[in-house]
Amino acid sequence: MQYETVFILTPVLSDEQMKEAVAKFSKVLTDNGASIVNTEEWGLRKLAYPIQKKSTGFYTLIEFEGETTLVKKLETAFRRDERVLRFLVFRQDKYAAEYAAKRRSLKGNKQEVATTEAKED
Repeated sequence: MQYETVFILTPVLSDEQMKEAVAKFSKVLTDNGASIVNTEEWGLRKLAYPIQKKSTGFYTLIEFEGETTLVKKLETAFRRDERVLRFLVFRQDKYAAEYAAKRRSLKGNKQEVATTEAKED
């Protein structure tokens, strides 16, 4: 099954602490037999409403494939970590999986164009 999770980390973390938290959740996935398809760090963004008196948070998206039992283990890891403000894990249907693949390829093409332009300058 293909899944996607988005989680918001508290904004008081340093870049190193944020990357360490993302690595921790990626390790939870891989240790339980999941294969990570894509990871995107969206950075510090404003929240729609305050959560725990905070108005911003570090957003991260991880797309992965794994067994259904894996989701409960991941959600337990999110709940046990005080750095996580909110999280959402959902199963992708075939349309969501196709859209995610298309979005990844477009993003890859944009990065490729940007690096080529940078080399030309």
